[in-house]
Amino acid sequence: MILTYINWDINPEIVNVFGFSLRYYGLLFVCGLILCGYILHRIFIKEQIPIENLQKLTIYAVIGIFAGARLGHCLFYEPEYYLNHLLEMFLPIQQKAGGGYIFTGYQGLASHGGTIGLIIAIVAYTISTKEKIVKTLDLIAIVAPLGGCFIRFANLMNSEIIGTPTNKSWGFIFARVDFLPRHPAQLYEALSYLLIFGLIYYLYFSKHVRIGNGLFFGLSLVLIFTARFVIEFVKERQVEFEETMKFDMGQLLSLPFILIGIVFIFYGLTKNKKYCT
Repeated sequence: MILTYINWDINPEIVNVFGFSLRYYGLLFVCGLILCGYILHRIFIKEQIPIENLQKLTIYAVIGIFAGARLGHCLFYEPEYYLNHLLEMFLPIQQKAGGGYIFTGYQGLASHGGTIGLIIAIVAYTISTKEKIVKTLDLIAIVAPLGGCFIRFANLMNSEIIGTPTNKSWGFIFARVDFLPRHPAQLYEALSYLLIFGLIYYLYFSKHVRIGNGLFFGLSLVLIFTARFVIEFVKERQVEFEETMKFDMGQLLSLPFILIGIVFIFYGLTKNKKYCT
């Protein structure tokens, strides 16, 4: 039996005009934000929340996600290097061997750090607008899986966060990495997050669950990070120190989010039961 695999050799750069590079990662990231913003706009109208608050929330969220994701990568995965190169932690540059710096872009973003940054941003937003924090967490939780879906598709276009070798017929050969058929772990996560978004979106518009009880937030955390924990088993280790670990850093960092999510689910179910009765 001859196995046929998917040969994946996509150039991450779509076009380069006068030194300006348009890449799939940036395009998908922005498209994800726009789609999430559109859905939140509908929800804000439905919940009778001032639309100007959505503009504030968007600004807070983008800054929080990016800053958290960047710091998360530096501190969770490469602390020894970045604590000795603090400038590179905050600026898209890298020190050259012979001295001086070169522009590299931000190489390394961690989703767990992005989640922490987003939660901090939501706290700051609620202080600024006097909105209820649990309700805002629920609002963001509805679209968060969709945003994660777009980011994982972006990782696929970059041929990064690749899976372990496989003999499955749907294996991807990431030609820009090596010529081994591998699990398309990015695709697994992207599709998982899309399904999670569909479920939570349905629950919200079915009107069976009241927003503002924390149930959407808890459900989103549990489902997203459980999927992440499981899919990590078919991912290549991201950094060298993970090779000696039974569970990699992504799995260990997922556990606290799952536990927090379970607490919010129980709290939300209790509050929602009182609401329904």
